Amino acid sequence: MPAEQAAVIDRPGEARDPGPGYKWIALSNTTLGMLMATINSSIVLIALPDIFRGIGINPLESSNTSYLLWMIMGFLVVTAVLVVGFGRLGDMFGRVRMYNLGFAVFTISSILLAVTWQQGDAAAIWLIAWRIVQGIGGAFLMANSSAILTDAFPVNQRGLALGINGVAAIAGSFLGLVIGGLLGPVNWHLVFVVSVPFGVFGTFWAYYKLHDNGRRVRAKMDWWGNITFAVGLIVLLIGITYGIQPYGDSVMGWGSPMVLSCIIGGIVVLVIFGIIETKVAAPLFELSLFRNRAFTLGNLANLLASLGRGGLQFVLIIWLQGIWLPQHGYSFEQTPLWAGIYMLPLTVGFLASAPLSGILSDKWGAKWFTTGGMVITAISFVLLEILPVNFDYWAFAVILLVNGIGMGLFASPNRAEIMNSLPADARGAGAGMTATFQNAAMVLSIGFFFSLMIAGLSTHLPTVMETGLVQNGVPAADASRIADLPPVGVLFAAFLGYNPIQELLGGVLDRIPVDQANFLTGRSFFPNLISQPFSEGLTAAFWFAVAACVVAAVASIFTGRRQTSPVPETVGAELAAEGGELVDTEEWSDTATSPLPTVGPAVGTAALAGFAGAAEAVPETGTVVGSLRTPHGTAIPGGVVTVTAPDGRQVGRTEVDQGGTYALHGLPSGTYMVVATAPGFRPEVATVALNGRGAAQDFDLSGDGAVHGLVRAGERPAPQVSVLALDGTGRLVGRAVTGEDGRFRLDGIPVGTTTVTATLAGHEPRATTVHVTAEGATPVELVLDAGGGLGGTVTGPDGRLLPNALVTVVDGAGEVVGTATSGADGRFTVPRVVPGTYTVTTSVHLPAVTRVELSGAGTTDVELRLGAVGPAAETADPARHAQRNTPVAGD
Repeated sequence: MPAEQAAVIDRPGEARDPGPGYKWIALSNTTLGMLMATINSSIVLIALPDIFRGIGINPLESSNTSYLLWMIMGFLVVTAVLVVGFGRLGDMFGRVRMYNLGFAVFTISSILLAVTWQQGDAAAIWLIAWRIVQGIGGAFLMANSSAILTDAFPVNQRGLALGINGVAAIAGSFLGLVIGGLLGPVNWHLVFVVSVPFGVFGTFWAYYKLHDNGRRVRAKMDWWGNITFAVGLIVLLIGITYGIQPYGDSVMGWGSPMVLSCIIGGIVVLVIFGIIETKVAAPLFELSLFRNRAFTLGNLANLLASLGRGGLQFVLIIWLQGIWLPQHGYSFEQTPLWAGIYMLPLTVGFLASAPLSGILSDKWGAKWFTTGGMVITAISFVLLEILPVNFDYWAFAVILLVNGIGMGLFASPNRAEIMNSLPADARGAGAGMTATFQNAAMVLSIGFFFSLMIAGLSTHLPTVMETGLVQNGVPAADASRIADLPPVGVLFAAFLGYNPIQELLGGVLDRIPVDQANFLTGRSFFPNLISQPFSEGLTAAFWFAVAACVVAAVASIFTGRRQTSPVPETVGAELAAEGGELVDTEEWSDTATSPLPTVGPAVGTAALAGFAGAAEAVPETGTVVGSLRTPHGTAIPGGVVTVTAPDGRQVGRTEVDQGGTYALHGLPSGTYMVVATAPGFRPEVATVALNGRGAAQDFDLSGDGAVHGLVRAGERPAPQVSVLALDGTGRLVGRAVTGEDGRFRLDGIPVGTTTVTATLAGHEPRATTVHVTAEGATPVELVLDAGGGLGGTVTGPDGRLLPNALVTVVDGAGEVVGTATSGADGRFTVPRVVPGTYTVTTSVHLPAVTRVELSGAGTTDVELRLGAVGPAAETADPARHAQRNTPVAGD
């Protein structure tokens, strides 16, 4: 292997040559990770009855309600809170490293969930605790998968990869319902076991196959921001979730001191978080992004769509398990399984439309797909509201299919529109914020939709229930007492697939005739009893969903025209954590080696004072430091970095030093545009915010040219050959690996003179110089000659070296592949012999024959000793000759 290539590939922390198939490995692995994480976010929803029956707990008892709520929301809250911070960790310490950690944590927690052996409260606490740990692993996966894909895929395929990954994330929440419904009735342990083999496989696959192609940034974790965000959001979500439980004489707990304290306290802490984010140098959330109309409205649409999607899942589960399936002959114990099966059209519609909309929106723009998707979804909610509670299934299935299609049309284009609305250096913050809104919406939907359903039920359910119970033999006092119970118990019972009347009546059943008791607890009484009150709750829930979808559609219209970056984005910091991470000037000054830059008049004094001195003397000024490199990590000296204010004034300018680094000191606090240029490369621009601190902004510059061509080994195409491009100064500016047809393509090559090299074991390396232009790809053909050599000595019977001896090399088919004559020192050389097994002969005296294995990895030496007596052909004694491997250029 050439020394230059080894330095680029093997140096720790640098990007390695991933090969042509790496991007698909990255896509398949991250898609598996996202599917696992999102499937497990919803897999327990339908399997909850089997889980609680398995551990021997009745979740409808008031003392156990908290177990039920935390089993539902523990995973969701953790992922909503941690995804942004984990994205920052990935950018600081390596995205693949953090992703691998997430896969391992997720797998270990899945194993421990699956082997639950306790019963009762201990089992419930064990399950909730490890569900939270599982959510931590899922947050690592969600936070870093997009960045890994951005690093792995070229810009012209990045949208496809992110679209597939995004579709997998949303599809997983639908698939989890089906999988939970299928596995729960068989054995509740299987709900967690199903993730284990995929987790083990994915963990090792990610560890051995994924590697960081993007460069890490120097950053400090925003600890106060992380703490206040986590505390505020968790407390707020807990308050909203517990608001659906009864309090005193109220059917819901929105007036409860604990709920009010959580909601108000959470909001206050989140306000403090917002204030902190405007003060720190490296904020967790870049709140200034909300000034971007497309970003703000796109996220509003995403939040409302996610809220509607989450609420729909809860409503459909209650509708199917509590009413429709029992009315159609299914026992309450069977309803979880069949609820998952009957909801399949929703998943089919989403999976059919989401990838297609992602592809088409690249051509025609995202706005019409996001708007149209939300309109279609709103119409489907209207149709669900019109549908009778005891519906015909095929009408229900068609409406679910339409709903899934609408959601699918919206999902990928909305994600693309949000990301395309931001400058490249702000995409990390934007992606993290978007993921947080989407994950939090699932938890919020619990509070919103359950509250709407409870409000609808509480209007007429008590009267209807009391009348129905009395008419079927229940004593009036008992019927009145049961009817006055909070409707949340009925709602939870329907959600869990329990027989609500059997749970509510309890010991009363023993005091009424057997036939009436059987009728009350049968499959028809409760569904028919609750149908009308439930219909009113459905009306409130579905009209809320319609309103949310309409607002999302309107927001999508005003997100603006689809924007396309004129240059490729930089590495995957755009999607997992902030580009342009901020650092302390003191930290950077310890390692910075660049000379003092030349800056504009406004900051000249601070620049002359030096990095640390400027920070000390002028505390309200900051510094921008960073580097210019090719996408392959090679420094670009000789470039220029310019800093301009929002009004167009140039406030700083400096040249890049020989190490590819730059520093601009003494910049007043504010937001600036930083432009990096270098001869032959396309300029890059980024926005940085200075608050009296330092900012690190690295640039990856690509050229306007391209080189494509063919590498042949003799007459045959040479696959899996490493091809490098070096500019006139010897910088590595391109790297590729040939495909099975021997062809390669190098994009982003700087305009000008470029040297293209190809190396293959056993062959002589080849290089050619081409002039790259911006008009089109420059063609190149490299022919590699066999690089193995055969040499040695010829000695006579007396041991003396023999000159002028004819040496012949014959292959296995008897064909002569080369000859040579020994020199005055008895040595001979037969160059460029293809690796293989050969017979080497000479016959000045009695012939000498030996067989050698030629590896092609160097020059192989062999000793031919002529005998005075003995057989005409003998194999040389291995002890009397040696093979020496001498590395050659190209190995």
